[in-house]
Amino acid sequence: MANTLPNAELKFRAISDRTRLRLLYLLLEGEMCVCDLVDIIQVPQPTASRHLAYLRKAGLVATEKRGLWMYYSLVPVKTTFHKNLMRCLASCSEEVPELRQDKARLAKLKQSGRCC
Repeated sequence: MANTLPNAELKFRAISDRTRLRLLYLLLEGEMCVCDLVDIIQVPQPTASRHLAYLRKAGLVATEKRGLWMYYSLVPVKTTFHKNLMRCLASCSEEVPELRQDKARLAKLKQSGRCC
């Protein structure tokens, strides 16, 4: 139990930031290139990358470099705590207006074609 507490605290800190919450919510839709994430949440690339690095450190996202682009995805759920955290995230779009807006921008991006 003592080993899971720091991990839980890190995950809670990771989702406590609005930008990181938005990034995680978008990644619920599947793997995405950093350039698409930047386009959707409308922040500078270094800002998005810094937040994605925090999410990676918290054990919530994985990365894969392909050519010039870095792709991000959610890590597979391994614990009940992680599963419940992702379930909570998936259900909170009605409470956070930015998440609905991000989802709409993602839908437009999928229709118009992605950057990479």
